Amino acid sequence: MIRITQLKLPVSHSQEELRKKIAKSLRCSPDDLSYEIIRQSLDARHKEDKKFVYTIDVTVPGEKKILKKVHNNNIMYTKKQGYHFPETRKERNRLSPVIVGSGPAGLFCAWYLAYAGYYPLILERGEEAIKRQKTVEHFWKNGVLDPDSNVQFGEGGAGTFSDGKLNTLVKDSSGRNREVLKRFVEAGAPREILYQQKPHLGTDVLIHIVQTLRRQIEEMGGEFRFRSKLTDLFIENGRLNAVEINGSERIPAEICVLAPGHSARDTFQMLKSRGIHMEPKSFAVGLRIEHPQEMINQALYGEAENPYLGPASYKLTHSCRNGRGVYSFCMCPGGYVVNASSEEGLLAVNGMSYQARNSRNANSALIVTVTPEDFPEEGPLGGIAFQRMLEKKAWEAGQGRIPVQLFGDYKSHRASREFGKVKPCTKGDHVLSDVRSVLPEPLGDSIEEGILAFGKKIKGFDREDALLSGVESRTSSPVRIIRDARGMSNAEGIYPCGEGAGYAGGITSAAMDGIRVAEWICENFKNSL
Repeated sequence: MIRITQLKLPVSHSQEELRKKIAKSLRCSPDDLSYEIIRQSLDARHKEDKKFVYTIDVTVPGEKKILKKVHNNNIMYTKKQGYHFPETRKERNRLSPVIVGSGPAGLFCAWYLAYAGYYPLILERGEEAIKRQKTVEHFWKNGVLDPDSNVQFGEGGAGTFSDGKLNTLVKDSSGRNREVLKRFVEAGAPREILYQQKPHLGTDVLIHIVQTLRRQIEEMGGEFRFRSKLTDLFIENGRLNAVEINGSERIPAEICVLAPGHSARDTFQMLKSRGIHMEPKSFAVGLRIEHPQEMINQALYGEAENPYLGPASYKLTHSCRNGRGVYSFCMCPGGYVVNASSEEGLLAVNGMSYQARNSRNANSALIVTVTPEDFPEEGPLGGIAFQRMLEKKAWEAGQGRIPVQLFGDYKSHRASREFGKVKPCTKGDHVLSDVRSVLPEPLGDSIEEGILAFGKKIKGFDREDALLSGVESRTSSPVRIIRDARGMSNAEGIYPCGEGAGYAGGITSAAMDGIRVAEWICENFKNSL
């Protein structure tokens, strides 16, 4: 197989033009070759001549002869490599592995355990996806919060109500990254996610995909139980022997995968009381900022709209004078700012897009890293106390609605009274307020400095009527559940997993960690037979 890199074509090119370009590069007939796109990225440095840049794997007769006559550093021989789940013994554990949480980590761990011949039992405190969607929409419309089924909890995890980004910064030589994407495609995702530079699905597509993954797991012998919250662990002589559900039902268990998501604060409290080793973890907090999507398109593409590219996205960073860094996170082109609360009297926001990304605004989190030194209390749950402190202030600033402030007023430390040209796109009620008062002074100052700096990179980013809302406090888990080289906590049989356990930072990396934990379980169980 031959790999071609740095193959460039105008963004408006056709498939036939791509095939001809490949053939021309290899000096062969277009009819003789078959190809697979491995990666597609955008080169928009020259706005009047934007190009897609491809990495392509090509199969063609006489590959050795072709490579001899083509002298190009961007054309080389390559071997087809893919992910292979480790071979496992088919003897089954006498007890089903219990998986806590049906987000990406829990789902992918369950899928591969079922594939390996186990019968995983997946416990989810929230509802199945379709019911959960109705519950969340009811909350956005009427403000009635279900603490166990909301934007944070339920089938698919917190990522279900997000932009559905599938890119990750995790370096992965094992092939788990592409394996996750392939699994999504087989569950109904568009094939383009396998090669796009910044693949995304959108919440409307994700809801159907997680249901398909659930059905696949059930067909392989797995079982799902919704409205089933882990409330206790029974550990004897350092080894798990049972879990408790909903404060009453006890289920025998020798293996429990803890994939509860980053907002399972009551679960973290229970784990602490049971002596599970945890530590506080740095994370980031801040605000959401909204701009007209056409403005972002114009700044980055040189035009308000391009049918071949879709809405533009950005990624920005700035080092502040106070020593902190501020950066954009979870940018949602054509998206919405959503009320992502999961506890009464507390308010958190997140960003969400549908597959079409067709709202009038772009939004992104602007966040600043916080460390245990910033937390109001010591111990593994200090970060949770910090989150709750901010979320309480945000709830009070908006009286339960999303508080919104114009950037001009944010700079002047005054509550906003009326909108400018930018009108908010939110899911859940919003109200003009003083958002800056929610943040500690060093964080508020860092975000102001960052926005002014970003205005020099994207024209209009620092416009007076740009909208800020808050508080963005659930960027990642504030806790890490310690695991050893076998993937287990200090209690035998308990496997911390995914973003909530502190080992991932998004949909794809959480799913990859779920696969890794499934590998550990199969390896540990095989060695114990």
